[in-house]
Amino acid sequence: MHIPDGYLSPQTAIPMIAVMVPVMGVAVKQVEKTVRKKEVPLLACAAAFSFIIMMFNLPLPGGSSAHAVGAVLMAILLGPWAACLGVSVALIIQALLFGDGGILAIGANCFNIAFLMPVAGYAVYRLIKGNADLLSFRGMTAAAVAAYIGLNVAALATAVMFGSQYHLFQAADGTPLYFMYPLKVTLAVMMSEHLLLAGPAEAIITVLGVWFVGRNYPELLERPGQVIPAVREVNGHV
Repeated sequence: MHIPDGYLSPQTAIPMIAVMVPVMGVAVKQVEKTVRKKEVPLLACAAAFSFIIMMFNLPLPGGSSAHAVGAVLMAILLGPWAACLGVSVALIIQALLFGDGGILAIGANCFNIAFLMPVAGYAVYRLIKGNADLLSFRGMTAAAVAAYIGLNVAALATAVMFGSQYHLFQAADGTPLYFMYPLKVTLAVMMSEHLLLAGPAEAIITVLGVWFVGRNYPELLERPGQVIPAVREVNGHV
C-alpha cells in the first residue's frame, strides 16, 4: 500500500504533505494531553511493531503488494491521534532509510495509512463496542471489524490516488505521465487483495494484540470508558 515516488504528480504529492503538517501538529498536541507517562513505552513498542509488520510485503498480481499495518490496534490501545503519530514515524523512517514508500509521497502515505486508517477504524470500534468490556466477545469483534474496515479505507484512498493520476495527468498523445492504470483497474486490484487477504490478516493481528496487552498488561489500559476484566480482578472488584 506504500506509494513510491513517480506514481503521484507533484500537484498531488506536495499538497498531501501540506495537509499532513497541521494533522501531525494536532496529533502531537493530543498525544501530550491524552497519553500518560506510563504509556509512552507502549506507544514506542506499538510504533516499532507497526514498522516491522509493514516491512513484510506480500507480492500480488499487477506489481502491487499487501501488508498489515497495526494502526487500528494502536488506536484501540492508545487512541487514534497516538496511532497517527506512531504510524507516521514508522512510515517516515521506512521511506528515508529503507526506500519503502517514496519521499515525495510521504504526505500521501501518512494521510492514507497513519490518519485515515486509525481514525476510521477507531470510529467503527467505538460504535460496535459500545460499553462492552475490552476483552469481551463484543469487544474482540469490534476490534476485528474495525481493523478490517480501517485497512480497506486506507486501501481505497490509495487506489483513488493511483487511478486519478491516469485520468488527470496525460501527455498530448494520451500517454499517462505518472501512474499507468485507470481508476477501474486500481480499484479492482487494490480492493480485491485487501478485502480478501490483507484485511483478514489485519483483523487477526489486531485481535491478538488487544488480547495480549489486555490480559498481560491490563494496567496500561485502565482508563475511563474502557473496562477490562483483568483490571477488575487485579483491583479486587470481581
